[in-house]
Amino acid sequence: MFSGSDSSEKPASALSADELAARTAGLVGYHYTVDDYYQVGREEVRKHATAVQTAHPTHWNEDKAREYGHDTLIAAPTFVSVFGITAQRFLFEEVVMGYDLWQIMQTDQRLIYHQPMKVGDQLICDVSLESFRHLSSPETLDMMVSKNVIWNQHDEPVMTTYTSLVARTGVEVDPALVDSLDHVMMKVDEFGKPAKTVNRPPASKDQPDPTESPKAYSAINFDSLSVGQELEPKTFLLTRGNLVNYAGVVGDPNPIHFSDEVVKAAGLDGVVAHGMQTMGLGATYVSEFIGDPAAFCEYNVRFTAPVYVPADGSAEVDFTAKIKSLDPETRKGTIALVAKQGEKKIFGRATVVVQFN
Repeated sequence: MFSGSDSSEKPASALSADELAARTAGLVGYHYTVDDYYQVGREEVRKHATAVQTAHPTHWNEDKAREYGHDTLIAAPTFVSVFGITAQRFLFEEVVMGYDLWQIMQTDQRLIYHQPMKVGDQLICDVSLESFRHLSSPETLDMMVSKNVIWNQHDEPVMTTYTSLVARTGVEVDPALVDSLDHVMMKVDEFGKPAKTVNRPPASKDQPDPTESPKAYSAINFDSLSVGQELEPKTFLLTRGNLVNYAGVVGDPNPIHFSDEVVKAAGLDGVVAHGMQTMGLGATYVSEFIGDPAAFCEYNVRFTAPVYVPADGSAEVDFTAKIKSLDPETRKGTIALVAKQGEKKIFGRATVVVQFN
């Protein structure tokens, strides 16, 4: 439990936008380690693979995974969204308190891979608030970046993530929105309380970031590639069923992904897909080209527009990409990714760094 504020202070829910910003700014640099590890399960890997529409054999078939050089099934490159929601929930419920779920929008995501997540991993997460900025014009916004460093049970680094978030704290809450939220938010009488299973020293801000990089595994040969080479375009379809399934798989209860009533009251144009869901589709697209999803070294996306999904049809998300650069010394390459819904770009900047053979 976070205890960095005096008990005589007003509760976070009663703070004004400026008071909340001042409180949050004071938390920059705060580090903690999540008390309970997350164990990667075989069926969770498959459920997430379905949610991001990948049939790559490394997520489904142990024999095939071994042929690719893995000792068991590996998770898809954005599986961290399943595990990360727990750390993010703690951040906003116990540390950076006072923000409503519907106020927060993810704007940037950076994933740095040290090795693939795999079935049986017991993942331990160090979390910190890296930066905070408060804007009061033209609208009141709180911009923050959180960092997760994820380790396995062998104290080996698995992934480092940076998540940029924007909270619209100056919005007058429409009573209709409050009523809509009350009718659609998940109801749980009481959450169970896991035991403390992580007993190592808490995260320290002085701890250096991991620098390990994944192997090429069964990725395609570097020598077969050229700068400017284009990947075959691909279109994914998203329906409300896809959105609800994804929300269940990652444990995200935000109603903007399924409720027409809430998005109307919140002033959105419609129900929107999760940013990490569209990022997962992009990873699926790149994985099909490179041959082995475990060869991802880094994946960066700036989200510029949501994908709106109609109640009575499908949303088409179109992906194109080309090889932006190749480094013959490291045999790594950078792939630039474009994602669109119609003529609207949903990624402002998206790159994947890959370790090729």
